[in-house]
This record gives sequence, structure tokens and C-alpha cells, in this order.
Amino acid sequence: MKRIKLFLVIMAAALCGACESFLTIYPENNIASDEFPSSETDLELYANGFLNSLLPAADGIAFHDQYTDYIATRNSTNFLIGDSWRPEDQGGWSWGNLRNINWFLNNMDKARPNVSADVYNHYEGVGRFWRAYFYYSMVRTFGDVPWYDRVLEPDDDELLYKPRDSREYVMSRVLDDLNFAAAHCSDDPKIAATSTRITRWVALAYKARVCLFEGTYRKYHTELDLASSAEGFLREAVDACEILIRESPYGLAAGGNVETQYRSLFIGENLNEKEVILGSVYRSGVRMHNLTWLSFSGSAGAQWSLIKPFVNQYLMLDGSRFTDRPGYATTTYADEFKNRDHRLPQTVIGPAYVRKIGGVDRPLAPPFSVTLTGYHIIKWALDDDVHDGMSTSANSLPILRYAEVLLAYAEAKAELGEMNETLWNATIRPLRERAGVNGAVPAAYDPYVAAYYQNQTTDKWLLEIRRERSIELCCEQVRYDDLMRWKLGALVELPWYGIYIGAKNVAYDLNGDGTADLTVSDAGSASINRVVLGSGYRLSEGDRGYLEYGYTINRMWHDRKYLRPIPTSARQVNPALGQNPEWGE
Repeated sequence: MKRIKLFLVIMAAALCGACESFLTIYPENNIASDEFPSSETDLELYANGFLNSLLPAADGIAFHDQYTDYIATRNSTNFLIGDSWRPEDQGGWSWGNLRNINWFLNNMDKARPNVSADVYNHYEGVGRFWRAYFYYSMVRTFGDVPWYDRVLEPDDDELLYKPRDSREYVMSRVLDDLNFAAAHCSDDPKIAATSTRITRWVALAYKARVCLFEGTYRKYHTELDLASSAEGFLREAVDACEILIRESPYGLAAGGNVETQYRSLFIGENLNEKEVILGSVYRSGVRMHNLTWLSFSGSAGAQWSLIKPFVNQYLMLDGSRFTDRPGYATTTYADEFKNRDHRLPQTVIGPAYVRKIGGVDRPLAPPFSVTLTGYHIIKWALDDDVHDGMSTSANSLPILRYAEVLLAYAEAKAELGEMNETLWNATIRPLRERAGVNGAVPAAYDPYVAAYYQNQTTDKWLLEIRRERSIELCCEQVRYDDLMRWKLGALVELPWYGIYIGAKNVAYDLNGDGTADLTVSDAGSASINRVVLGSGYRLSEGDRGYLEYGYTINRMWHDRKYLRPIPTSARQVNPALGQNPEWGE
């Protein structure tokens, strides 16, 4: 009972960690115990608590990337609106979670006499995984940050008030932690089978993500003068992927209906344990979320919608480019889904979409009381309106998938100049073929995709991998980081173009069911099937063109935004922290 009470105190501290910073207040040392943790059960209890306190909630999984290039939202974040963000507006300098991770690592030695070496090393690997997880987030956000690998005491003035450690140093320690986790976390099928716990495979998949990020960040952010060390991280990403491909039990969930198998990964009650390496499980009546409600509510959600320039990148089923078709730019919504990559209508509402409404299956066109562009995201939503207005969705949510491993492997090899047809056929081709797309290697680079990425490269391998990554991992928490590491933050300024409208005051039947679904006009009342221009909308060519939302929001990019400013409150306590470039003193 004493251990249970102590564990509850520790977990309460973990959950409140985001509200406190041991760099801005003296840490209290009130959770230490001469007994805890002293057994395998103790180690497991504490380690499992990190899953609850550190993994994102459902909306963080599904809509983390809402402020990126390819998603229109009802509004934007103040960080991207105008140029008014200041250090005093910045939060996130929160260190409570790190304190709890280090407490675990610093105190788990008490259990060593009572557990096997394998068990001990597994839980040390789990703790070090979470420390790497924490620091990777901090480096992505702030760049240089202070590194701590032990719990600080109130009299540790030298450490409490030290300057930030360099990005190079912190990321080298992150890599050390991930390598330890990848070497020592268990790969016992009994632990890995549920895809809900930290295992060797999770550590390797996360290492691939981290090292791909850091390697490409250093390559493209030449202002850091770290390009010479980019290859090392890319090699580490390759190594992690090769181990997963060669040794892990995971693979692509394929061989089913190409029209449904992709989305089944995101709306099934059970995680697909063949492909999902780590996920969050939900159960009807036990643990549920509100993603369906958020997806189909014009007020509770942010009306998340894809934009036309991104949708154009989905290929035709024969592998040819949609943007090579004559007249592609003026193709109507009713026609542009024909013979396209089957992931498109599994990501957004397409003309064939059917939803259960009032218990009856009915065709549903994009509802313009919810969608902003006509490309209404349904990837994480259940097709039943019984969940509207309710937190009753029980679809389990992938966090790390084998598909991402294939994409990371292909990209790292391409960045190293080592991509070829054999590697393509082992990575990109199976992803396309799962969606019904001819997966043959393209003959040349795509100028449309090159222009989308600001002509940063004309390497066909890199461009096709970026196309595939953005489509396969759409809305899976990686897009914002992709833009940051490629140094393409300016893409967040892209206009939010939607479906093509040939003329105003024409009633369009979007899904071919014989019912008018949309009219665009200069007057009238906005509704589920009417968009009124001037109320946040306009047409790109005045009286026709792409339906554009949000042109008054004033999203603005500046290169200093690749890193957040160090919060004023933190610098007031510790002036030695300094400030990131161009954020003032």
C-alpha cells in the first residue's frame, strides 16, 4: 500500500510537470523513498506511467500538424499570424517530466538486487527512451537547451543557473540514450504484441525519426555550420531502419481492398499489430475520444481541410501525374477523384463517401458548414453521426507505423545519394501499390512537386519520396517537423485554395447523387451548401477559380521562427540562458 500511494504521488507530479519548471522554482525532494522502486512490478508501474503523461492525447495525434502547409483551419496560431510573437508570449519551458524521468533513472538501482540483468536493462532503456523523447522535443522547439541527467537539488546553483548546452552536445546525448534503448529494451513478443509499450522496435523506429530529422536539419540549415555532421545522423537513421526491416516482426498491412485498407489503420477499434509499432488503444465504454466530433463539427473542431496544391500531388492509379493531365487546374471536385490514388478518398471526403446518418447509410458531400476548402479530412473520424457532439469514438490511434520506417529509410538513403531502383522497390513501391497505384520508378522529376517545394531540389528520388511521405503520413504528427528540417517554413504561407468553381450562382452536385450540394454567391446566408464570398472567402480569379479561405488571416513566416524564443520568464530567473537569434535580448 505504501508503494501504491507513493506511485500515485509520483504520477501526479508527472501529470503536473507541464505547469512547473525546476529551472524557475526550486525543486522539492518529497517523492524519494528508501524502498521504491525495489521490484520489477515497481519498475513497470513507474515506467508505464510515462505512457500516460508523455504520449499525446487523441487530438494531439490527429491534429498536431494543423498549422502546416497543407491544412486550412478556421484560424491560425498566433505564432504564425503577423509578426507580433515575442519571448514573453512563449511557453513550453517546462521540465517537470524530465525530473520524473531522471528520478526513475537515478533511483532504479534500488531494484537491481531483486531483478534479472535483462529486466533491469530493459527498464533503464525505457527510462532513457523517454529522456531522449523529452529532449528531442525541446531541441526541435528551442535548439540549444541545458542537459540534465540527474535530479537537481535546491543547492545545485551551478547547474540550475548554467547556460544552455549546444545542440550538438544535447543531440549526441539523445542518440546515446536511443542507442542504449535500442540495444537493451526487450523485444519479447509478449511485450511487443500489443504495440502499446516501449520495446526495442519502438526505440529503433523513434531513433530513425529523430536521426532523419537531425541529419536533414543540419544539411539544410547551413547557418548552423553543422552540415559536416549531417551524414552521421543519416547513417544512424539508415542503420535503425535496416534492423527493423531485417529483424522486426512488422510489415505493411496489405493484401486487402485497396479502397479501404489504408484508412482501416486509423478507424479500427484495434491497432493493426502487423504495421503499428506504437499506438494508443481506445475501447468503447472504457476509454474513448472525440475525434469524430471534432472532425464533423464546425464549432468544436477547427474545420480541418486539405488544400488544392497538395491534393494535386496525389497520382493517378496508373502512376502518371494528375498535374500532367490537360486541364487539370480546372478539374471539378466531381471529376478529380476519378482513377486517383485510393488514399485520397480515404483521407478526405470524396464523391463516393457514405456516412451513417440517423442510423441510415447516406451519401454525403463535403458539408460547407464544416469544411473550408471542400477537401474535408476524415482520416481519423468514424462514419457514423452517432458520435457527433459526443466523446464516444473508440478507434485506436497509431503513433509509429512501419510505413514511416520505409519512408525514413528511403529518404535517408536518397539524402546520402544512395537511392536506386532496388531500394525504391523495397520502400516506396509497396506503399503505392497498397493504394492501388502503379509503383514503377518515375522516369524524371516532377516539375510541379519541385515548384511546390520552392525548387529546393530537382532530384527525382527526393521529390517522389517527399510526395509519398506527405500523402502516406498526412496528419500523423510529422509534417510540421518535415517543413522545419527541410528549411521550408515559408510553405505555411501558401494560400488555402480549395475546389475549383467554374462560375458563381451555379448549384453544383458534388457527389452525383442528384442533389445540389454547393452554390458560391456574393449574397445570401452561408450554410451547409452555400458559401458567401466576402465572409472569409473569395475566388482566386474573381468570378471563378479556386475557392479560397483565410486570405485575411495574415499568416507570416520569418526564418527566426525555425526556433522558438526562450521565454522571458525563464531568462528572468536565469539570464545565462541567452536568447535565440533575432528574438531580441
